[in-house]
Amino acid sequence: MSKTPATLFDKVWDSHVVRKIEDGPDVFFIDRHFIHEVTSPVAFLGLESRGLKVVFPEKTFATADHNTPTINQHLPVQDPLSANQLKALESNSAKYGISHWGLGNPKNGIVHVVGPENGITLPGMTIVCGDSHTSTHGAFGAIAFGIGTSEVEMVLSSQCIMQPKPKKMRLVVNGKLGKGITPKDVVLYIISKLTAAGATGYFVEFAGEVFEQMTMEGRMTVCNMSIEMGARGGMIAPDETTFNYIKGREKAPKGEAWDKALAYWKTLKTDEGATFDVEHVYDAADIEPMITYGTNPGMGMGITKHIPTAAQVGGSKASYDKSLEYMGFHEDDVMIGKKVDYVFIGSCTNGRIEDFRAFASVVKGRKKAAHVTAWIVPGSHIVEAQIKEEGILDILTEAGFQLRQPGCSACLAMNDDKIPAGMYAVSTSNRNFEGRQGPGARTMLASPLVAAAAAVTGVVTDPRELI
Repeated sequence: MSKTPATLFDKVWDSHVVRKIEDGPDVFFIDRHFIHEVTSPVAFLGLESRGLKVVFPEKTFATADHNTPTINQHLPVQDPLSANQLKALESNSAKYGISHWGLGNPKNGIVHVVGPENGITLPGMTIVCGDSHTSTHGAFGAIAFGIGTSEVEMVLSSQCIMQPKPKKMRLVVNGKLGKGITPKDVVLYIISKLTAAGATGYFVEFAGEVFEQMTMEGRMTVCNMSIEMGARGGMIAPDETTFNYIKGREKAPKGEAWDKALAYWKTLKTDEGATFDVEHVYDAADIEPMITYGTNPGMGMGITKHIPTAAQVGGSKASYDKSLEYMGFHEDDVMIGKKVDYVFIGSCTNGRIEDFRAFASVVKGRKKAAHVTAWIVPGSHIVEAQIKEEGILDILTEAGFQLRQPGCSACLAMNDDKIPAGMYAVSTSNRNFEGRQGPGARTMLASPLVAAAAAVTGVVTDPRELI
């Protein structure tokens, strides 16, 4: 008897359901659990108060990233709250036998960068972390999503979580991307079409020629930002690009285990005839370098366009006006030429080696604009080493930029790297909410190419004019 065609999402989800609860959530097994210093301390206190152990410490991986400084990491952390959280992560990891990559550890870095680069993230897995951008790991054909503090405690104590099964959405982009169009532009374009809430209640599969041709770094950028369209997570079917990326990494399977894993991974694709609740198809030719102009990631547009009117966008005019007022922008403004004070390249969205290669391709032979403060922050020590080995650091230094040390940095104003009130930042991170990068900071989300163009010209610039 032939089996019913299944989606990639169904195959991974259904194979991890421990128990179905009638009219309720599924009890769902977790293969990999990442923790960092912000959402784990309270979870560990909960374990302690109930006298519980960590059931599978070898399935949990700890790294320090959100509260870490990105300069002078060899010195004691000055901020007392940050120092306490970092210390709690270290002591809790030691107490419960969890591997811990703290400051100074060569494997330290942003949780969603170090997981994949060490081969911890593998196709067909279920992966959680007390961090919304856990969706990044979906680039490997894994089901990965963020969880809350009480759920972190649940996973530590039982290796399971209770989750209702989301609906399914497929987003297809076919065709060939134009010059200067990056994965970040692709996902910002989709979010601008769907809105910041357009995928709420869904788990998204990204499919089509554009994603098939992307590198793993690019796929991670796309899946990272599936959260910014309201989705529970995003995923891309694993293929030769995926397998080549994983092979030989420290925690990846070896020998016979590799052959067995590979045979399974090759089954992880949506069957012909499988159905989705919703499907949207886009044309790569319609995508140009993107930039946001408002205070949610859905308020994005092609860099050469004019800021739309409230009527064109729809929804609440009062909310739209408030957003533009916060940004100091107006309907029908042109974004090209707007002054930029800060440029940030890094984060779990764009802190990988490919992003720094792109940035360097624009700044090479040019100089940083004098008034611009630029924070160049690798996602891990491994990325930092690659930047040096490939000669990218020489290009950056020659152009007047300084390389910082790994960490979440200016993505979320939880460390020393904060954009001052009223200042404009072109940021390669993932969120542009009011105050996200510092109280009163004004954030324009963009790709590493757009960030580089802004860094050398001092204004919002179409990077296609410089490449």
